[in-house]
Parts: sequence; structure tokens; C-alpha cells
Amino acid sequence: MFKRQLSMIGVLSVLLTSPAFAEAIEQIPQTKKDKSGSVVAKIRRLSEIDIPATNIKDWLSQSSTPNAQSPVQVTGVRVNRTETGIEVILETKEGEKLKPISRNEQNTLITDITNSQLALPNAKDFRSDNPVAGITAVTVTQVDSNSIRVTVTGEAGAPKVELFDSDEGLIFGLTPVVSAAQQSPTQNPTLPREGAQENQPEKPSANTDEPIELVVTGEQDGYRVPEASTATRTDTPLRDIPQSIQVIPQQVIRDQGITRITDATRNVSGTTLASGYGNLIGDVRVRGFYSGILRDGFSTGALNFFIDGGNIEQVEVVKGPASVLYGALEPGGIVNYVTKKPLRTPYYAADVTVGSYDFYKGAIDLTGPLSQDERLLYRLNVSYENSGSYRDFVDNDILFIAPVLTYQFSDATNLTFAYEYLNAKLGFDRGLRPVSAFLNVPINLNIAEPDDFQNIEEHRVNLTLNHRFNQHLSLRSGFTYLSEKGDSFVTQPGELDADGRTLTDRGYFGGPGFGDNYALQTDLISDFKTGAIAHQLLLGLEWRKRYQADQGIGGVYEGTFDIFNPVYGLPRIPDPDSFFEQTTTTTGIYLQDQVTLLPNLKLLAGGRYDFVEYSSGDGQSAPTEFYDSAFSPRVGIVYQPIEPISLYASYSRSFTPNNSRTASGEPLEPSRATQFEVGVKAELFDQRLSATLVAYDITKTNIPTTDPDNDEFSIAVGEVKSRGIELDIAGEILPGWKVIASGYLNDGFVSKDNNLPEGRRLTNAPTHGASLWTTYEVQTGDWKGLGIGAGMFFVGDRTANIDDPLTLPSYVRTDASISYKRDKWRAALNFKNIFNVKYYESNDYLTFPQAPFTVQGTISVEF
Repeated sequence: MFKRQLSMIGVLSVLLTSPAFAEAIEQIPQTKKDKSGSVVAKIRRLSEIDIPATNIKDWLSQSSTPNAQSPVQVTGVRVNRTETGIEVILETKEGEKLKPISRNEQNTLITDITNSQLALPNAKDFRSDNPVAGITAVTVTQVDSNSIRVTVTGEAGAPKVELFDSDEGLIFGLTPVVSAAQQSPTQNPTLPREGAQENQPEKPSANTDEPIELVVTGEQDGYRVPEASTATRTDTPLRDIPQSIQVIPQQVIRDQGITRITDATRNVSGTTLASGYGNLIGDVRVRGFYSGILRDGFSTGALNFFIDGGNIEQVEVVKGPASVLYGALEPGGIVNYVTKKPLRTPYYAADVTVGSYDFYKGAIDLTGPLSQDERLLYRLNVSYENSGSYRDFVDNDILFIAPVLTYQFSDATNLTFAYEYLNAKLGFDRGLRPVSAFLNVPINLNIAEPDDFQNIEEHRVNLTLNHRFNQHLSLRSGFTYLSEKGDSFVTQPGELDADGRTLTDRGYFGGPGFGDNYALQTDLISDFKTGAIAHQLLLGLEWRKRYQADQGIGGVYEGTFDIFNPVYGLPRIPDPDSFFEQTTTTTGIYLQDQVTLLPNLKLLAGGRYDFVEYSSGDGQSAPTEFYDSAFSPRVGIVYQPIEPISLYASYSRSFTPNNSRTASGEPLEPSRATQFEVGVKAELFDQRLSATLVAYDITKTNIPTTDPDNDEFSIAVGEVKSRGIELDIAGEILPGWKVIASGYLNDGFVSKDNNLPEGRRLTNAPTHGASLWTTYEVQTGDWKGLGIGAGMFFVGDRTANIDDPLTLPSYVRTDASISYKRDKWRAALNFKNIFNVKYYESNDYLTFPQAPFTVQGTISVEF
């Protein structure tokens, strides 16, 4: 599969670099403006473009044609303020020969100018920070020997751009996407950097009748995301971080018709879904270990495993130990669910989804300013789901409401208040025992009772303050409170007799429970230099407290249960009720420095010290208490031999408390893990496609294992290892053609234990897996807006349980989609598991049959 992909990429790279392709691109949109803004030429349609080559043979024959033009010399760069923003002037006597090609990526406008060279008198490149409110940076760099790149980053969105030709050179007229209060030309003065000139009074630019060509590829809301804050708590390009980070953006979620948000992680190498409590698919394994779950960088602290995706903008998967910033976590990685934020531009959307097994869901997404000065912004996401299931007795009723308010006190300070309400009444699916006999029963069989259930009510409040003291020092502080109430009744499968069909000792448990979770994070971020070396220093403090209490009920069923001839409603024999409570308090302080040693050499170093207190009890006797502390370091380095390539290596550690004692009463030391990782990150097709190839080695030690002298206690001598190679690709190959793909090899096994044999594989950790999803949307003509998509998700065989292992067979799930978008409307059909493959997912104790062939249709409208 990978050979075919590489062959395709090789052919496409030849096509994209051929002069015929460049000539065709140059003809796409042509505009001509003078400084007054008058349009004197129209934009041509794609159907009007004359493309000389019509087949691969012609393209390849033209690719060898030499370019005889000499590069245009840009001898200076100047930034001037204007009434609407700024203008960036590329000073040259041959401005009419410059041919810009622009695109937007998130908040950044990127313009590449071929056949040009930057020849500044005193510097290699140009940079200006905060030239005007709403624009945070302007850079002009030499991409290669014959190309210049102009990058303009906005605060709230990519700036709007108009091009002008003049005797001075090529002029970019830039208007920031900001509120009216932020557009004062006296705020945020320009600070020159190396290669920058002091702002000069605005000069009138001479008009010309020569046309300026500008190609705009459109908003890059595709599959590639260039930045994510989870790995460093700062807005750092992924290519500059010595760690594997994969982001699943909203476009992938929409195109794949994802209704359970954790399904998004199927697109990431090294991950497997571990069907959580009740087959609600809330757990994700990364590199063979359970992942930490974050919400906007905060630990969720949730009691249940259900995560509603009604307001999720993107899913970020950070691989490897993350204790350096987030405290006690397993070493595989973390999954951060990033929520939707208010926008200044009004946006209103609604969609309705109907699917197999009585699936019905409606959602609205509203955002925009609430005040005339645009200082007060809002966003509101509401969804309601009523659904059945391919599993017996499972019906769901889910209401989710998430309003957000942001107030901009000034250019330097804003405050965001976010609230989430979840009310979920869920049917319960306890799954099946990890025994081979259960692989032969129909997938609809539910060994639970028809009246099993789980009800969840959540209130989540988040308050975030951002303040910039000056251009080099900023503060970010956030507080989260989560209140949970739940109630459940759950049937336990029991044990399977030797006849392979009779369950004995079926039991039940449940009862009401509640929890309160608090989290406070404060980060101080400073940018400064020590000589020629640039630093971005992060100092942070985090405090978390989680309280959980359960009023338990339980008992057993009379008689036995035949899995091939089930009879429900057997009499119940109750046990005495119980009560359990636990409290975990974590305090952590961390320090991180991102050091730019050279423009192409970056160092990341940091450490965190955690103090963890844990107590548990039954509300009557004295509670059991534990106290742990741990230091978690990380260091990594990134070298970029050329701009599109990043080579990196890193070392990191993590820890998790064991909260148990030895036979002598001594507390077990925390489990600790160490990872070594090396990798290469590449940006292909003019940064439209990103690729990450990594190799890692994780060793986790101090794992509790049975004490050979007293099997009622444990000693911390166990050890496991996880080693592997991962490849992730995401982005846009050609306009309208998007792809996200992954592949991995993993060897996760027990390396030391007093009970388990060495070499036994870790549960739910396949030795290999891969995924591929690609879509194409017609860009022009009568079929414009028609999209098709297809993908495959391959998971290798894996162990379902570690004590008496059952190997679950490998599977390939095939999905497809078709959609049509016109004006503000979009209609889509998603087909999942087209070939009706029977496959299973598992956690450490149970297996869960997954959905057969399903179809869902969605109608969306923006207004």
C-alpha cells in the first residue's frame, strides 16, 4: 500500500513542478487594481484557461523545459501603516514580473513568489512583530534559491490582501480581521527585527496599468493543521516540536460522518479504541497504553467514559509521555479535545443526521458578535440525539448544550466563559467475556438485562483569562469545574462453563454516584533573547482536585444463562449496599524553554515536579491515604537542513501513582516510564501536505506484580516495553483532493513480571495497523461541489486480555461517502463497514462486537 502511495506522490511531484502546470496556474485568476481600488480586469474562470498538456505523457515531456528567466531581485522590504491596516512593500525595479501565489492556513496568509530572490543589504530575511492591532507577525524569507515567501499572521483570522504594482515594487495591502476597537494605527507599534527597517511615513505609491496576477487557493480548512498548543502549551508550529503530534480537524470529522468523537482517532497511527464502560467508546490506547484525556488542555477528571462531540473543533493526539506538562499520565500519550470558540464573523449552521438503527441527531452552531464594537462575542452549540443500536436493549437519548462568551477588555486582555451541559440516558452494553465461544454468537446478543441503563448529567464551567503585559510577556490562566451525577444498573457476564454456552454467576451492580472536579492552570510566557539566541520560556502552576463517591448496589441472578438461547428476567439476590469515596489532589509546577539556537536548530527542554495526595474509604472506617511526588523531564532537539524538513530526537519521562502497599505496609513507588523518540517531519506539495515518520522506545517500570511470598499483595518490580515505527500523512495533494493516512508497527510486551510470562503481548496493542481516507470535491463546472470519499481502517490481531489471552482477529473496515455542496447547503451520505465485516474491540476485561454495515445521511445549511 505504501509503495503505491509513494509512486503516486512521485508522479504528482513531477506534474506540480512542471512549467506547463505553472503556466496553467498563472492563468487562473487575473486582477488589476490601481491604488484607488478600481478593478480594471476580470477574474477568468477555470473553464477559460488554456492548458496545453492533456495527458501524463505531455506533462512529463514538458517538465524538462528550462526556465530561462533570471530571478527578480528584491532589494528591500518595508512595512507602512495605512488607514485599514498595513502595506508590505517588496522593493524592486521589476515588480511587474513578480507572480504571487497565495493561500490561507488558519490565521496565516502565505504568499509564495517564484522566480525571485531576496537581496537585503544587511540581513538574510525580514521580520516585523505586531505591526498593527490584529496582525501579530510579518516575515519575508527565501524559501529556496528562486522563491520568496511572505507570511502574515493575524490574531482572529488570516488578513485580507490586495496587491498593487508601483514604481517602488510589489505592494501587499493588508487588512486585519479584528474588531473596530483594535484597528487603531497607534497601537502595537512595530518592533524591527533582523533585516527590518524602521517604519517610514506612508508614501504614496505610483499607479500603473500593468496587471498584477494573484492566485488564491482558498481557505485551507482541509486535513492539514500546522499548529497545535497541546504539546507545548504555546502556539508552536508542529514542525518545530520534537514530538509526534497528529491533529484531526473538523473537516475530517465532517467528511467521515463521525458521530462518536473518539472515532476520529482511528486516523492516527499507533492508536486503538478500547471500548470503554458500556461500549461507549470513550477510551483510546496510544502505543499500547491508555491515553490521558484532556479538554482544551485541562484534565477532564470525568467519572464516565462518554464524550459528546457536539462542540469539538478538532482532536489532538500527542504521542509519548506528557507528564512534563500534564502530571500523572500513562506513557502512551494524550488525546486533547479542542472546543469551538467564538468568532467575530457571524456564522450560523444547522444539520440533521438520520442513520441505520433508528439514529436521529440534530445540531446547531451559532456564533458572532453580541455588541456593536465587537468586544463581546458568543458561540452556542446545541445537539440532541435519539438513537437505537445494532445491540439488543441499547437506546440512547442525549441532550448537549454548550454556550461560550468572550469579552475583549482591551487589545491586551480578554476573558472567556464556557459552559457545557450534558444529559445522557444511555442503554448499557456490558459486552462479552474474552472467550473464543463468544466470537460465534450473533453480534446483536446482549447478555445484559433489558432494563440495564446508565444515566449521566454533567455541568462543566471553564473560565479563561488571557493578558499580554507587553510584546514579550503574557499570562494565561484558566479554571475548570465539573459536576457529575450518575445512576446505573449493570449486569455482569459471569463465567462460561466448559460446554461453551452456559454462563454461571451472573451478577449485577450499580447505584447512584456523583463527583466534583476542580482544576486551575496558570501559565506565564516570556519571549526574550540572550545574545543571538531566542527563548520562549513557559512557567506554569497547576492544581487539580477530584472527588468521587458511589452508593453501590449489587447482587447475583438465580440460575444460569444460555448464550445461544437467552432467557432474561431471572430472579435477583441482592447483596448489602456499599459506599465508596476517593479524593485525588495534584499540585504541579513546570518550566519549559523553547530555544532557537540557529534559525534551523531548535531546542526544547523542560521539567515538572508533581505532588499527589490520594485517599479512599467507605465513609465509616479511617480512610486509606497515599502521598507521591515525582519529577518528569523532557528534552528534544529539532534540526531543519532545509525548510520543508525537520529532523528531531527527544527524551521524556512520565509517572503514574500505584496507590497500594506491600505486605509490610510500605507504599509502592509510582510506576515510571522513559521514552526515546527520533523522527522526521516533512512538508510536501508547497506545504499543503505534511508527513511524520517516527521511531520510539518506551520502557515502563515499577509496575505492581504479585508478591511471590504473599499473593494477596503486590510488589513493584514489573516492567513492560513498547517499541515501534509510525507514519502519518495529512493534507491536500491537489485543489479539492484531500488525504489523511497512517501506518504503524508496534511491539508491546511484558519484559518482567512475577506472574505473567515474559514476552506476553500487551492488551489491545496490535502489532501493526494502517488507515487511509481520501476525498475529492469537484472545483469547477456543472458538477462543482460534488464530493466523493473512501477509506479503509486496518487493525491487526491483538490480545483481548493479558491473564488468559484471547487473540482477536485482524480486520479491515471500509467506509465511503458522497456529498454535494451548493451555496449554503450540503447533503452527504456516509457508508460505514461497507463489506459488513465482523470485528471486535476490547478493554482489559471484556470484548465488544462492533457495528455492521450502516448508512447515515446528513443535511446541513449555513445561513
